[in-house]
Amino acid sequence: MQQPWIHKAKTDGIFILAPSFLVLGIVFVFQSHLEALQERYPFYTWLFLIVFIDVAHVYATLFKTYFKTQEFQKRKTLLTLLPVGCFVIGMTLFAFGSAVFWRVLAYIAVFHFIRQQYGFMRLYSRKELKTPRSIFIDNLIIYSATGYPMLFWFLSPARKFNWFTTDDFFSYENAATLNVLQWIYFAIMGFYVLRTLHKYVTEKYFNIPKNAIIIGTALSWYFGIVYFNDDLIFTLLNVVSHGIPYMALIYLKEIHTKPEPELGRLHFLKAFRGIFIYIGILLIIAFSEEYLWEILVWNEQFSVLSPGMGKYAFLLVPLLTVPQFTHYILDGLIWKTKK
Repeated sequence: MQQPWIHKAKTDGIFILAPSFLVLGIVFVFQSHLEALQERYPFYTWLFLIVFIDVAHVYATLFKTYFKTQEFQKRKTLLTLLPVGCFVIGMTLFAFGSAVFWRVLAYIAVFHFIRQQYGFMRLYSRKELKTPRSIFIDNLIIYSATGYPMLFWFLSPARKFNWFTTDDFFSYENAATLNVLQWIYFAIMGFYVLRTLHKYVTEKYFNIPKNAIIIGTALSWYFGIVYFNDDLIFTLLNVVSHGIPYMALIYLKEIHTKPEPELGRLHFLKAFRGIFIYIGILLIIAFSEEYLWEILVWNEQFSVLSPGMGKYAFLLVPLLTVPQFTHYILDGLIWKTKK
C-alpha cells in the first residue's frame, strides 16, 4: 500500500507533519531563552504567532468557500446565514457578560482544535481497511492525545496561560482524578505503540503521515499543556502546530492541485509565486482584523482607543469575533465528503 500523502511526501512532511516536531525541538533547545524573548519582544511574538499564524489561518477558509464562485453558489444559504447566526449568538452570549461569551467561545475553539487533528488523522487513514474496531481504536487514541491534556488543564492547579482570557475555563483541582486519568492516558499511549508495532510486523506496512499526525499531536498537546507551564511555550505549540498545517492544507488541496477553470477568480494563484500571493493576502487580512481588535477593544499593542468606544463592546466584540466563530463551525462542514 502506498503512503496516503495529501500532495507528496516533501510538502506534506514540511508543512503539515513537521511543525509539531520542529517547534517542540525549538522549545527544548531554546527553553531558557524563550522567557527573555517574550519579555523583550512581546510585540513581535504577538505579531508572528497570533496575527500571522493564528488569525491568518482562520481566513484560509475563504479560499475554499467565499472566494470560490462554484463553492459559494453550492453553499450560498449556509455561507450567507452562518456569519449572521454567529453574530446573533455572540451578542446573546455577551448579554450575559463578557466572561460567559469568552468561556463559551473557548470551549468551541478547543473542540475545533481537537477535531482538526481528528480530521488530519482520518485524511491520512483514508486508504486503510476500516472496521468498527479499527475506527474505534483510532478515535480513542487521537481523542486521548488531545482530551487528557485538556482535562489536566481543567483539574490541575492554575496554568500560567489561558485560551482567550483569564479563567475562560471552569476549573476544579482534583489530584486523585488526575492521577487516575494519567494512568489511563499512558496505558492508551502504550497500547498505541504496541498496536502500531504489531501492525508493522504482521502487515509489513507503516502509515507514515497518519502516525506522524498522532505522535505530533500527542507530543505538542502534552508538552504544551501538561509538562510545561509557560505562556509562550503553550502558544508556540498550540498555534504553530494548528495554523500552519491548516493553511498548507488549503493551498495544496484547494489551489495547487486544482485546474484553473475550477479556481475561477483565483486562477492567478496558479501562476509562479502564487503561494506568496496567497500568504500575503492572509497576512494583510489577519493584520487588518487584529488592528481593529487593538484600537477598538484590547488597546494593548496600539494605544489609540477612541473615547467612549468601550461602551459599544456588546456590539464590537461579537462582530469582530464573527470570522473566527464562523471558521470554527464552517470548518466542521466543508470537509465532509459523500461516500
